[in-house]
Amino acid sequence: MSWRIVVVSTTSKLDLQLNYLVIRNEKILKIHLSEIHTLIIESTAISLTSALLNEMIKRKIKIIFCDEKRNPSSELLPYYGSHDTSLKIRLQLKWKNDYMQELWQEIVKEKIRNQRNNLKELNCDAWEMLEKYISQVESNDKTNREGHAAKVYFNSLFGNEFSRSLDISINKGLNYGYSLILSAFNKEIVSCGYLTTLGIFHDNIYNQFNLSCDLMEPIRPFVDKLIFNLKLEKFETEEKLKILNILNKEVVIDGRRHFLTNAIKIYCKSVLDSLDENDISLIRFPKDEL
Repeated sequence: MSWRIVVVSTTSKLDLQLNYLVIRNEKILKIHLSEIHTLIIESTAISLTSALLNEMIKRKIKIIFCDEKRNPSSELLPYYGSHDTSLKIRLQLKWKNDYMQELWQEIVKEKIRNQRNNLKELNCDAWEMLEKYISQVESNDKTNREGHAAKVYFNSLFGNEFSRSLDISINKGLNYGYSLILSAFNKEIVSCGYLTTLGIFHDNIYNQFNLSCDLMEPIRPFVDKLIFNLKLEKFETEEKLKILNILNKEVVIDGRRHFLTNAIKIYCKSVLDSLDENDISLIRFPKDEL
């Protein structure tokens, strides 16, 4: 099972040698590809060989590229992630709208449930209001309980003056964490043979990751909790590395402990199976341990 999150942040040359990723800078470091889950190229002063990229794609290793500010800006995905991709896409195009609305209801309830758990752990009285919102979520979240819960939740976590639109370290940390989670979902959805562009609720024509945005919603509170505990006053390399470690966070899914990267794999597969079978009972949500 792959588990390493490899970050390359200094001027380096990366190449392939006998199934090893070779990182050449002041020193030479070798890491076997079977151990790597995600490679993050954090600097624009890094070169890679096409042979390395080709082999990593074959092994379904996620590759994330950062911009000149060292923020994730793009990722590398294969055209086909599964041997039966055409079959999976045909199934995806047949997903029933009524079931997708029912599924979105469950996803929103799970997201608010995790937000409630965060507030409850932090002794915020507002958790009781989120408890009420959970029971009020309707099919397709027609009354937008998700939006109402988000306002209460973020104000309780970061203060009444907080807004997700502010250019502050907290939001930079949240965005960085969310981008890492989104990338993990992209990897698993493509690996299963489905299109990330066709969502169940998100349907922005300019968003190529609509389905990933749908499925990642219950995981966002895991990032929120981490950012709250970090008490970010600045957002630099040290803070990014701490946030990056969320991918190695241990959670519980289907009664067993897993690293978050593997839990996302299990969760994605369960949701995609449920969409093909129209069966809510197949879904397995990751649980944060309080």
